[in-house]
Amino acid sequence: MEVSKKHLNRQRRTLLKTGALVAGASALGYSALAGAQANTIKIGHLTPLTGFLGALGEYAVQGIKMAAEEINASGGLLGRQIELISEDSVNPQTASSKAQRMIEQNKVQVLMGEINSASALTISQVAARNKTLFMSIGARSDALRGKNCNRYTFHVDIPVTVMVNAAGEALVRQGLVKGKKIFALTSDYLFGHDLSKAAKAFFSRNGGTVIGDELVPTDLADFSPQLLKIRQARPDLVATNLGGNQVTNFVKQYAEFGLSFPVAGFNLNTADAWAAGEGNLGGIWPTVWHHELKTPGSSAFVEKFTKKYGRIPENHAWIEYVSLMMMAQAIRETKSVDTDKLIAYFESEAQFDVLKARKAYFRSWDHQLMQEAYPFTVKPKGQAKNKQDFLLFGDAVPAANEPLEKLAPPKSASECKM
Repeated sequence: MEVSKKHLNRQRRTLLKTGALVAGASALGYSALAGAQANTIKIGHLTPLTGFLGALGEYAVQGIKMAAEEINASGGLLGRQIELISEDSVNPQTASSKAQRMIEQNKVQVLMGEINSASALTISQVAARNKTLFMSIGARSDALRGKNCNRYTFHVDIPVTVMVNAAGEALVRQGLVKGKKIFALTSDYLFGHDLSKAAKAFFSRNGGTVIGDELVPTDLADFSPQLLKIRQARPDLVATNLGGNQVTNFVKQYAEFGLSFPVAGFNLNTADAWAAGEGNLGGIWPTVWHHELKTPGSSAFVEKFTKKYGRIPENHAWIEYVSLMMMAQAIRETKSVDTDKLIAYFESEAQFDVLKARKAYFRSWDHQLMQEAYPFTVKPKGQAKNKQDFLLFGDAVPAANEPLEKLAPPKSASECKM
C-alpha cells in the first residue's frame, strides 16, 4: 500500500503533539491519559520520534498503542486497564531524565521501548537504580547484553552479532568475503561501533580484509567525501554499519554517484529500505521481521495494522506490538506486576508467540530474546507491484532444524555478569 507524504507528515505531527501533551501533563503531576483511573497498570514507553530514528519511532508508537488497545478491549490485565505513557526519548540524556520522571511521578510499573542503543543504555541504568523492569525493545548493541547488562533489563530485538551473522553467511555463500577487500562505513555512536566490531571480526574469521572504515556522524546528510574515498579505494565490497535514515541517504547517493561496487550491510530496517526505493537499494541485509511473513499471526497483525493506520507495518511496529503482548502474558501468568516475579517468569525461559513460525524465549543469563531472523535482498527490476514490494526476503535463520541460539553470542564469549 502506498501512502502519501502528506499523510505521513500528518501522522508525524499527531505523534509529536501527543508526546508534547504527555510531557506537559507529566510536569503537572498528571498521567498521560486524561481522567486516568487510579487503578491502572502504568507502562512508561520511550522511543525516538525526532532525529535520524524518528521515522522508525512512529511505527513503534503505533505498534505498542495497538497492542494496548487490544488488551484493554479484551478486559485489560488482572481486571485493570493498561495506561500507556508514551514520549519522545530525544537523546540519551533526555531519555534518562524522562525514565526517572516516569518512575517517580507517574509511578509506572515497567519501562518499555527505545531504538537508539545509547538511549537504551541510559534507561537501563535508571531501571537498575530504581529496581524497575525495563523491556528494551528495539536497541541492538551487543554491549547492552554484554558488559552493560543488568538484572532489570530484557532485550527483544536481535543483537548486533546476530545481524552480522545473518547477513554475513549469505555474503560468504555468494563469494563476497574470502580474499576480498572491504570498505566500511560506521555510524559514530554506540550501536555503530558495536556493529563495526562484530563485522570486522566476521570478515577476519572468513578471510576478508577491511581496507577502510569511515566514522559517520549521525546527523550527516552529504556522503560525497565518503563516496570519493570508496571510488579511490576500489573495494570488492562496501559494507555499511549505519543506522536509521543514514542508510537511506547513503544508498540513494551511492546510486546517484554511479559506483558499481557491491553494497551490503548489517543493519537496515524495512522503513528505511522502502525510503531508499527500487533502483537505489541492492545487496544483502538482515531483518528481524517483515510484513510478508506467511504465518497466521503475522498475516492477522498486518491486516489489523494496515486497516487501523492506513499503511503496512514496519518491523518496529511488529516488535513493539509483540513486546507488550509478551509483557501482558507475564503479568497474567504471574498474576502480578511485581518486578521480581516478572523477572523470574522471563528468566524461566517461558515460550512466547511472536507471530513467527517458531516461538521465542528469553535466555536466563543475558536476558536476550531468542528468535528467528531473516536475510533480504532486492527483487529483479520490474517485479515490484508497488513502492513497498521490491524487497525479497529469504528463509528464516537459524533453519527450522537448528537451535535458535546458533547465531547469538555464546555465554563463553559474553561479558554479561548479572
